[in-house]
Amino acid sequence: MDNRKTKKSFKSGFVSIVGRPNVGKSTLLNHVVGHKIAIMSNKPQTTRNKITAVHTTEDGQIIFLDTPGIHKPQSKLGNYMVTVAENTLNEVDLVLFVVDATEKRGAGDEYIIERLKQVKTPVFLVINKIDKVHPEALLPIIDDYRKLYDFKQIVPISALEGNNTNSLMQAIMGEMEEGPMFYPADQVTDHPERFVAAELIREKVLHLTREEVPHSIAVVIEEMKRGENGKTLYIYAAIYVERDSQRGILIGEKGQMLKEIGRRARKDIERLMGDQVFLELWIKVKKDWRNQERMLRNFGFYNEE
Repeated sequence: MDNRKTKKSFKSGFVSIVGRPNVGKSTLLNHVVGHKIAIMSNKPQTTRNKITAVHTTEDGQIIFLDTPGIHKPQSKLGNYMVTVAENTLNEVDLVLFVVDATEKRGAGDEYIIERLKQVKTPVFLVINKIDKVHPEALLPIIDDYRKLYDFKQIVPISALEGNNTNSLMQAIMGEMEEGPMFYPADQVTDHPERFVAAELIREKVLHLTREEVPHSIAVVIEEMKRGENGKTLYIYAAIYVERDSQRGILIGEKGQMLKEIGRRARKDIERLMGDQVFLELWIKVKKDWRNQERMLRNFGFYNEE
């Protein structure tokens, strides 16, 4: 009799997270990888790029794509964001369609479902924010969505509190097939340090400003270098806005707003990268940059066919 242990197979695959803006996609992504990769805000349309995060265990590796919320675009930037989100549907092994348990199904949800019907990728319905509703309210929500689409699985969770997220991860791994380890076990994102630093700075602007400012900004890391001691990371970043009035808001009285943005961003960058950080910010005005294709390309946004 052969008493040798059978080597356990390693599974891997790609999972796209889609949903309307502000349903908690980025919160879910950050929770499952254990790091802040995607910025979080209570303002919709926070994510502008396809954020890749990596979750690795002894049994497998899951690469998550957190996409911009699918919405009716109001600018060239908006068109780019929606295109990015929709293109991922055919690129992955599994789609997580995230909905908000506290909101009724809307036209945005129905639009996404119609897009899902056009692809062959299996889909999980993930009902988020269950910590904010009574358990009895879940069954009507499940029944409502079941009428529109034949979901492979339906998993209620709270991404913020971590409720039932382990079950979700087990279900996702169950859908993956045997495959290679695409990234080193200790890697949590494929984005370079510059991208992550820029996103963390933008997150602080979103948290600290209101009205027209948040969606009118872009952050560009103009220089990032390590000091001679190898322990200090020097980051010089420009925050672009569309109007002089927005520049004034971001600077604040006696420069206090800009100082607070920098202080909060520096703490998060240090926590994520494990280095001492010197961060210098300044504000630049580029009128109507969200509708200028050249500026969108300069800022790292590209039209995807």
